[in-house]
Amino acid sequence: MIDADAVSDDEDDFDDDYPEDATDEEIDLVVGLYREDGLPVATALPKALANDLDELADHLRRYPADGGCVALVSIADEFFVICRVRGKHVQVLLSDALSANDWPIAHDVVDYLGLEIPEADDDSYPVGDLDLLSDLGVGDFDLEAIATNYDDDSTVLAAEIADRLKFGPQYGRVVSASFGL
Repeated sequence: MIDADAVSDDEDDFDDDYPEDATDEEIDLVVGLYREDGLPVATALPKALANDLDELADHLRRYPADGGCVALVSIADEFFVICRVRGKHVQVLLSDALSANDWPIAHDVVDYLGLEIPEADDDSYPVGDLDLLSDLGVGDFDLEAIATNYDDDSTVLAAEIADRLKFGPQYGRVVSASFGL
């Protein structure tokens, strides 16, 4: 027989460990990048997607992209997430694993990767697939250098990634118009 109180306690423990959703003010940007007929397209995505990796990946599958769709998410100028979806294949990168302690999408990425949530007093480090943009012109060495640049705001780093992917002008217009950056 299952003890209903024990199940309820386990659910409460999970809820206590899971971070609160980022507010609209804390979400810097959520932008999708893809190529349609070879042309770069950038689009603003709903801010709510910055709180749930599964919903973000599901949303990216809707775009008719050549080579998949890439989302750049920046939270509180502290960290970024890259999510790339090609059919059922999902690749992710989180620039700062420590953010998994405080932010739901970062927690989701660490969980998706099957990693343990790092201790709050650990050093910052990126987790995920540093090679996820190699075929698009941003190799793992370059992406690691960007992800470990903890001096610049994550919005600046996301813009650098978009620029290296050759989406600079399209990305800039979307970020300016939709997120006021």
